[in-house]
Amino acid sequence: MRKTVLGLAALIVVLVVILAGTIAYGWQRGIAPLPASATPLPAYPQLIATGARLSAAGDCMVCHTAAHGKPFAGGLPIETPFGTIYSTNITPDPQTGIGRWPLEAFTRALREGVSRDGHLLYPAFPYPHFTNLSDEDIAALYAYLMSREPVDAPAHPNALRFPLNFRPLLAAWNRLYLTRGPLAPPAPPTGTHSDAWLRGRYLVEGPGHCASCHTPLNALGAERFDAPFAGGQIDGWNAPPLNALTRAPRPWTTAQLAAYLHTGIASEHGAAAGPMLPVTEQLAQLPESDAEAIATYLMSLQPAPAAQTATAAPASTADASQLHAGATLFAASCAACHGDGAPMRNIGGRPALGLSTALNADSPRNAIQLVLHGNPWQGSASAHYMPPFADSLDDQQIADVLAYARVQFAQRPAWSEVAQHAAAIRKESKDRKETSQP
Repeated sequence: MRKTVLGLAALIVVLVVILAGTIAYGWQRGIAPLPASATPLPAYPQLIATGARLSAAGDCMVCHTAAHGKPFAGGLPIETPFGTIYSTNITPDPQTGIGRWPLEAFTRALREGVSRDGHLLYPAFPYPHFTNLSDEDIAALYAYLMSREPVDAPAHPNALRFPLNFRPLLAAWNRLYLTRGPLAPPAPPTGTHSDAWLRGRYLVEGPGHCASCHTPLNALGAERFDAPFAGGQIDGWNAPPLNALTRAPRPWTTAQLAAYLHTGIASEHGAAAGPMLPVTEQLAQLPESDAEAIATYLMSLQPAPAAQTATAAPASTADASQLHAGATLFAASCAACHGDGAPMRNIGGRPALGLSTALNADSPRNAIQLVLHGNPWQGSASAHYMPPFADSLDDQQIADVLAYARVQFAQRPAWSEVAQHAAAIRKESKDRKETSQP
C-alpha cells in the first residue's frame, strides 16, 4: 500500500510539473521592438535574392496576400477544422507588420511559433516546418521581407470556436507536436545521400512544408506521424499522396515531377490546379536544380515495386442512359479541347484525358472542382486554361459527363453519388467565398 501511495504521489508530481511547464510556455516573454528611429537594413543583394527564393519555396506571398490585396499584407482566410484563421501582415510596416521586429523575434516565430510580443501563433502558420530552416536562411528570409514595400494592414480577427481561440492552449499542442530545428541530419549518415537528395529533403521538410497539405491530420489538427505524405485536403481539394507517385496509370518519373513543379504541367499526368497552381507559379521562380532536388527527394519516398498492391476500383453506378447523356454533354462542352482529334490537344504538352490524375483518383472531388471552377486564364504564359462550368452545368450534368469521361477515357468504373458531391462542393465554395470577403 505504501509503495502504491508513493507511486501515485510521484505520478501526480510529474503531471503537475508537466502541467506547470505547459502553462508557463503559454505565456512567452515579449522581445523589445526595434526603436522607431532604427535605420533600415543595408541592402545586400545576394542575401535578399536568397530570401526571395526561400519566400517562393515557402509560398509566403500566396498565404499572406488576400484576394485583391497587396503582397504580403495578410488577410487571407485559411479554413481549418476549428474555424477560420486570417494570415497576418508580414511587410515591414512598423505598426501593423513586422517593421519593428528584430531578427531574434523573427527567428523565434519560425522556430517556436511565438510572436514578437509573446503570444503563441497558430500552426496554420507552418512553423513546425519552418523551424527546420538554417539560421542563415532565416536571416536571408528576414532581409527579403524587410526589403518589401510597407503596407498599413491591421490583422483581421480570427473566427475560431471556443476554447480553441484561447492561445495559451497551443502550448500543449507544441509540446506534443513541435520538434524545434534546424533540420537534423538524415539517417543513415549524410555521406550515403546525393547533394540533390539532401537539398530536396531540406526544401520539402523545411521551407516548402509539403507535408502540411499532403499529410492527413489527426483530431488536434497535427500531421499524423504514422502517415507522412499519405494525402490530405486543402481549400476543398484533395492533396494527393506524395508517397504513391509510382502507382499512377503511368508512374511518375523524377524528370516529370521536376517539370511539373517548375512549369505546372506534366505531359503524362495533368496540369496544376486549385491550391497547387499558385505553388507551381512560385516554384517557377526557383532554379530548375531546386525543382529537380525536390523531385529527387519525393521520388525516394515511393514504395518498392514489390510492395505495391492494386487498389480496388470503386463500384460503378453508371447505366447506359447516364453514359449516353454524358457523351452528349462531352461532345458539346469538352470535346473541342479534350477530344482525340482536338487541335488543343497538341498545344502545351497536354496529356491524354485518360492519364489525368484527377480522373483516375479514387475520389471525384478534384474532378468536380475542375469542372465547376476550371483553371484560371494566366495570359500567354498559361498552357492549361480551362473555363469554369459551374453556371452552365447542373450537378446531375456534372455527374453524367464525369461518368462518361471516367469510363470512356480512364477506363475505370464511374464514381458513385457524384451529383451529391457536386452539390456539397458548390456549397463549400460559396461559404469559402463569403468568408474571404473583407
